Amino acid sequence: MIDQQPTVIEPTPPTTVVSLTDAAVSKLQELTKEETNPDIGLRVYVYSGGCSGFRYGMMLEDAPTPEDNVLDASGIKVYVDGQSISLLQGSQIDYVDTLMGAGFTVNNPNAVAACGCGSSFRTADDAGTARSCAH
Repeated sequence: MIDQQPTVIEPTPPTTVVSLTDAAVSKLQELTKEETNPDIGLRVYVYSGGCSGFRYGMMLEDAPTPEDNVLDASGIKVYVDGQSISLLQGSQIDYVDTLMGAGFTVNNPNAVAACGCGSSFRTADDAGTARSCAH
């Protein structure tokens, strides 16, 4: 008879939906420092478009909608709608300031291809409809 020890399977920690780099946190704090609204947050969303199929959108939002997932990323409220959450899972938002320009970027592990202009992406299941690259 073989003596078997029970196998202990450690639960996998949940993947963070969206994280922010220190540069992104600093820029968002700078942009909202005059705000008195405690619900001000960063809306991050994905929509169909661009030459690879999906595009990112971001804006400051006064409050979440009932359909939003409200996330806390380094003390910043982040609002993500239910349709975008699976496409953003594990993404990191950064703020870059270079000679070519400044702005927020998304480092998305779900993107398997991106367009040459860098403003759209495609996932492994090829979801999204590719369009011309007008931005």
